[in-house]
Amino acid sequence: MNLLLTGFEPFGESKLNPSEQVVRALERERIAGVELYTAILPVDRVRGPAALLRAVRAARPDAVVCLGEAARRVAISIERVAINLLDFRIADNAGNKATDEPIVPGAPAAYFCTLPVRAMYDAVRAAGVPAELSLSAGAYLCNQVTYVLLHDLAQQQLEIPAGFVHLPALPAQVATRDMLLPTMSLETMVLGVRAGIGVIARAVAVARAG
Repeated sequence: MNLLLTGFEPFGESKLNPSEQVVRALERERIAGVELYTAILPVDRVRGPAALLRAVRAARPDAVVCLGEAARRVAISIERVAINLLDFRIADNAGNKATDEPIVPGAPAAYFCTLPVRAMYDAVRAAGVPAELSLSAGAYLCNQVTYVLLHDLAQQQLEIPAGFVHLPALPAQVATRDMLLPTMSLETMVLGVRAGIGVIARAVAVARAG
């Protein structure tokens, strides 16, 4: 299986992004049955989605998993839906802001992620990693790139499993803040994401065999 795994560059006040760190860590590993393609997306409402779609065209993947940071989450959050809404709490890294804007005017209000989310959730927990199924990817870049990806695949009628996984903050991100937030170690995140990827690889293999 060819898998495209993406993360984001740091944003806001942080010099780290756990999603980028997990992608870089998995680049150094071998996952059985998986040919891994990776991309780190800019936190930019224009350049971020465009970079993701370029990566999809280049990799021609059998599945796509996008990772991002959700600093207040206490577990690996497997997203179930992306909504057609931009509503930024903070500006992106290019200084862009958005309030109550559609991502794609006239397009569907939402798309369900097409990854095997329940099986991924079960596998991450079985690996000993806290996990949850989430019904909100927010309205920032994480939600935007997921919506753009799912909309693009729908427009092309490509049945490629695709979706988004949010990660908690790293301990190093919180250590210098006045306000404490939940954290998860990089090693634990990598373990959980690897377990989820294993589920996707098996699902793709079963679909091919069928």
